[in-house]
Amino acid sequence: MESKTVVAALEALAQENRLAIFRRLVVAGVNGLTPGELSEALDIPAPTLSFHLAQLRHAGLVNVERNGRSLSYSAAYGTMNDLIAFLTENCCGGTTCLPATACKPTPNTREKSHEAPARSRRRA
Repeated sequence: MESKTVVAALEALAQENRLAIFRRLVVAGVNGLTPGELSEALDIPAPTLSFHLAQLRHAGLVNVERNGRSLSYSAAYGTMNDLIAFLTENCCGGTTCLPATACKPTPNTREKSHEAPARSRRRA
């Protein structure tokens, strides 16, 4: 990974909202989240979220996929793993000290649905 790419990624993550968005996408897995889901989960207004997603995408940390009329954003795990590898490359004076682990996301098992989730009924 080139230093220029590393600086762009770190610069993008050096903002509280963008860091929260990226971390939420990492947890979401390869299926990602829609902007609406992110906005609701993180309490970030849609225009602000759009700006931050664009910054993360420009840095190569986020992928976007169109599903019909909606967009789904997911973490770019390859870039994330490359960034971590770059940052820890010489952590032990050039000798291997950490296991060679990389984040391998699993597919999210939840179904994509445009329906609102059912509300639980309160029993008296």
